[in-house]
Amino acid sequence: ASANRVLWRGLWGLMLILSVVIYGSHAPLLTQCKVDGMIPFSSTSVVVLVELTKLVFSLLFLLTWDRELLGVAVSWRHVAPFALSALLYAANNNLVVHMQLFMDPSTYQVLSNLKIVSTALLYSLFLRQRLSMRKWLALLLLVAAGVSYSCGGLQDPGSPSKMQLHITLVGLLLISVYCLISGLSAVYTEAILKTQALPLSLQNLFLYFFGVLLNLIGYFWSSAEGGFLEGFSSWVLVIVVSQALNGLIMSVVMKHSSNITRLFVISCSILVNALLSVALFNLQLTLLFFIAVSCIGLAIHLYYGVT
Repeated sequence: ASANRVLWRGLWGLMLILSVVIYGSHAPLLTQCKVDGMIPFSSTSVVVLVELTKLVFSLLFLLTWDRELLGVAVSWRHVAPFALSALLYAANNNLVVHMQLFMDPSTYQVLSNLKIVSTALLYSLFLRQRLSMRKWLALLLLVAAGVSYSCGGLQDPGSPSKMQLHITLVGLLLISVYCLISGLSAVYTEAILKTQALPLSLQNLFLYFFGVLLNLIGYFWSSAEGGFLEGFSSWVLVIVVSQALNGLIMSVVMKHSSNITRLFVISCSILVNALLSVALFNLQLTLLFFIAVSCIGLAIHLYYGVT
């Protein structure tokens, strides 16, 4: 039993590290995809392909490891809740695109850190998880880390260091809705995954089926110019596979741990993002980066370390 525990802990640690790396490398990978400073492909196509990849992987897991469960009785009551979950995720993916019209990317980076607060509030409210003052302080430190990194943790030596933030009233409203839906979708999905006595691979199958369906509808609704795979490169393939893998890891985290673990993973990805940006784009780390890292370290210590 102890050997199993050690193996599970090792696997768990490996999954979390992999997730940190995937989150952290997402923005640098997108930059590698750019042609003449522009993203050459449809972001909706990528989301559809990510959902489709997750669906295929879930089916493979089900057929490989949970084959005896294929005959399990499943009613629409098991399946229906995942439709709302997929709808919330799809709504948020679309919000991200539209928000950029009402604020600059830097402002979005800074304010999107508020979803840590909304997720934690909804987590404690809906899942009845009382968080101590020390844990709330840890989560606020994560927000501080995100904000300080977004405000200039990295600097291009050739550009002026002063950062200009710009947001409209509509932008402020949209980012508030975005943070609320972001927290709601994550907490709601965690609640379904934990309350149903179904294997995770089967639950994922339902969730990603609706994900593919809704995002396909979204793709045809927006009727993007050009073909479905237009502008795709090997870098886009890396993004699709890594994002799909990360989605699967996060469903394991939500089923067996919590959304709070997910928030810490996302915050730790700042380190990977910074190191890749320095290595690939010759950006420089500033004092704000080291403040962010200190905040994350202290937050982990407060949340998980102190008894």
